[in-house]
Amino acid sequence: MEHKEKNYRPNVAAIVLSSSYPLKCEILIASRIDIKDAWQFPQGGIDGDETPEQALYRELKEEIGTDEVEIIAEYPGWVSYDFPLSVAKNMAPFDGQTQKYYLVKLKKGAKVNINTELPEFGEFKFVKRANLNEYITFFKRTVYKQVLQHFKQEGYI
Repeated sequence: MEHKEKNYRPNVAAIVLSSSYPLKCEILIASRIDIKDAWQFPQGGIDGDETPEQALYRELKEEIGTDEVEIIAEYPGWVSYDFPLSVAKNMAPFDGQTQKYYLVKLKKGAKVNINTELPEFGEFKFVKRANLNEYITFFKRTVYKQVLQHFKQEGYI
């Protein structure tokens, strides 16, 4: 049987900590408008000749209304996941995403505003790391766990 090479969309994702970090460690999650009860971190595709870092700032501005963040750490390497069938049909020709993760902190005074030009999120909240799994959509849990575990081991969260 022939093995089909998977086609992954290059993507950046941000674990956004509130501006009260490191005193309080709260992580921003937001619920998608297009998928019921699907909470996630801000993320998005990397355009053409953009660097992952340029895509990070652009996506944050587009999705949460601010790019006023300080990068604290970057996950070494890329992590990939496959779309579930219910999502895959809207994401052709991609089978999933390969992501570069950044741990960022909102700068003092930065305001999150999800009512952007093309809103992707219906609401957002800051939650403790221990409570994330109560919200995160099932097909992203493995990747999130891996990345969060790394940042925890490195002493960031």
